[in-house]
Amino acid sequence: MFSDRDYQTKAEDAVMAVFKEFQSALLVLATGLGKTICFARIIQLFQPKRALVLADTDELIQQAVNKIQSVTGLTVEIEKAELYANTHQFTHAPVVVSSIQTQISGPKERRRYMRFNPKDFGLLVCDEAHLCAAPSWRETIAYYTARNPELKLLGVTATPDRKDKKALVPNIFQKLAFEFGILDGIENGWLVDISQQYANIGGSLDFSHIDTKVGDLNQGQLAKVMELEENVQRICQSSLESIWALPPKTLTPIEPPLWRDYLKSLNRVPRRTIVFTVTVEQAQMCANVFSRAMDGVEWVSGKSSKAERPEILGRFGSGKTHVICNAMLLGKGYDNPYVELICQARPTTSRTIYAQQIGRGTRTLPGTIDDIPNAEFRRWAIDRSAKPILRVLDFVGNSGRHDLISCVDILGGRVSEEAATLAREKAIREGRPVRIMATMNNAQIEVERKRREAAEKAQLQAQAKKAHLIARSDYTLQEVNPFGKRTERIPLRYGMSRDERQFSEPQLKILREAGCDPNRLHYKQGQAIIASKIAKWRKERGQ
Repeated sequence: MFSDRDYQTKAEDAVMAVFKEFQSALLVLATGLGKTICFARIIQLFQPKRALVLADTDELIQQAVNKIQSVTGLTVEIEKAELYANTHQFTHAPVVVSSIQTQISGPKERRRYMRFNPKDFGLLVCDEAHLCAAPSWRETIAYYTARNPELKLLGVTATPDRKDKKALVPNIFQKLAFEFGILDGIENGWLVDISQQYANIGGSLDFSHIDTKVGDLNQGQLAKVMELEENVQRICQSSLESIWALPPKTLTPIEPPLWRDYLKSLNRVPRRTIVFTVTVEQAQMCANVFSRAMDGVEWVSGKSSKAERPEILGRFGSGKTHVICNAMLLGKGYDNPYVELICQARPTTSRTIYAQQIGRGTRTLPGTIDDIPNAEFRRWAIDRSAKPILRVLDFVGNSGRHDLISCVDILGGRVSEEAATLAREKAIREGRPVRIMATMNNAQIEVERKRREAAEKAQLQAQAKKAHLIARSDYTLQEVNPFGKRTERIPLRYGMSRDERQFSEPQLKILREAGCDPNRLHYKQGQAIIASKIAKWRKERGQ
């Protein structure tokens, strides 16, 4: 049985709290944090109401079946292709897991989802909920929710970007119940930290002419670039150096036919590695080049037969295979905590796709953090384990107008865009592995230091400018009698006598020349002084 982690308990409580007020809720948990376990617990909380889980791949369907059964002990039936779940009121299973493709299959008037009575269910779970904006998902969801107002709808996803969230909430799911992302997982010691390295493989890796299609690079045009023999060779050299924990360009002075002997002489175990490729052809080409230099290399794809897939993945899981090149398969629904290195030979502008791919390697090794309640101690245990970090290798070329996604984009949510850009530039410039979170935090400190210095410089310049200025200003004076009461004040205004009569400007001029303060004189005193001064002037002039 599985015991809930603290954030999982909070997630489940948050979802149930939302369901008290709303019909639908969205739950976001990063890959490796147990989102399947969470919705299995929520299914259990809904018992005896029946639950339906929708997913879009065979791997996710089987994962859901296995986790629900192991976490809850409930019987699960599958509705997919030739498999049909029991719909009888008294004999059906408490949980049905189905593919969205199966649900939407058939002509519109005879969709397969029509086999089910929506009122038989209390909970509808949509795995990979960021896909729910698609027409097939919308139609299926509408069938169940429109015919059963009491049905609760739960969307679960690991990788919604900002656009996804805007499309999902509140258009499909009324409220985001809980979010615990990859950065939260790393900071709280549930996932391993990430180290990124950029390998500049030259001008032949040129994406500048590639168009965009459905929010990503045009896959047909991208394939022509990534399948170039020159690019495959350069990708494989950089990857081999990372797989065997070698400094960049170690293999450059060694003749390629001698690489196998050199790597074998290292007498070390290569890192368990997933290479993501654009096409099956590229996966085969990469596997072929890797195999010339080392043993334990295989390729697999979404087009591989269902019989051979488990065998290939089984060998990779056991460590007999060290490197697996894949296309269109391992991006989601594949769990292997022993993966130490991700090679991104499939450039993308999609944050969702990139996050799914690196999520294949962020899990900790089994037993590393079990029963450790403190985040600091969990991070300590991870740092001292055989897998302290996940390494991600990206390949740099001419990206042109495209902003290719990297680990900085996935982990950069808590630093400024300026700091994220600075961190990315530093990592590309150095060309060696750097811990992304530490690099971004240092970049943020540097950005804030420069901002402070700029602000201080501007302030000093402003003060220096003010020092050369003399401005005319209006003001009022107030005199306090130090021997009177604390509240006794004699208000004074410019040009006003002590008995608050106004002197004219000519009178004031005469009084100032006589050295008298008009504010301290009674008006008659001032007139007397002025008359005396005028008489003196007249006498001096002989008038």
